[in-house]
Amino acid sequence: MGSQPFTQLKPLVEAIAPALIPHLDKPFAFFGHSMGGLVSFELTHLLKSESSLTPSHLFVSACRAPQLPPTRKPIYNLPESELKAELRRLNGTPEAVLENSELMEILLPILRADFAVVDTYVYTHKPPLECPIIVFGGLQDQVVSYAQLAAWQEQAVTPVLLKMFKGDHFFLHSDQTALVQSILQVLGNEEF
Repeated sequence: MGSQPFTQLKPLVEAIAPALIPHLDKPFAFFGHSMGGLVSFELTHLLKSESSLTPSHLFVSACRAPQLPPTRKPIYNLPESELKAELRRLNGTPEAVLENSELMEILLPILRADFAVVDTYVYTHKPPLECPIIVFGGLQDQVVSYAQLAAWQEQAVTPVLLKMFKGDHFFLHSDQTALVQSILQVLGNEEF
């Protein structure tokens, strides 16, 4: 809690990679939801270029393809009341948390940093990934559209598998069992 949160993607990924490398001596896969999809994508490229390590699969969830421009204005620097309204709209933060002023005092700087990571991200062209990319989305997601999910194909050598679930941007909570089953089904075809 005392650490300064990351506000840009490159330093975040550069900090994650050395912590993970000692644990990547057997087959591994990445799953990233929303901002985590972007982190997993950039981490996959960094590990491949610097350590010749590649996940067996990259699972991205509720995350627009990285080459696409943002469709909304940055929100990391909104006034507190507007940021809370955006958090309510996204439907990922429980109302009890949003109404707890002491908890929000702790969480808002972290949430702002997370939004800054996404809002300041600038894509640089990279070769398509050789590992399979599996993309998940919510049918009622008002943040990331089907077309933005389908655009992940540009980042893959092999055809991208795209699966939609009932729910909004945080369908991974409302349809968790189906999501986990889908991941296990894909991974079940591999020896782990």
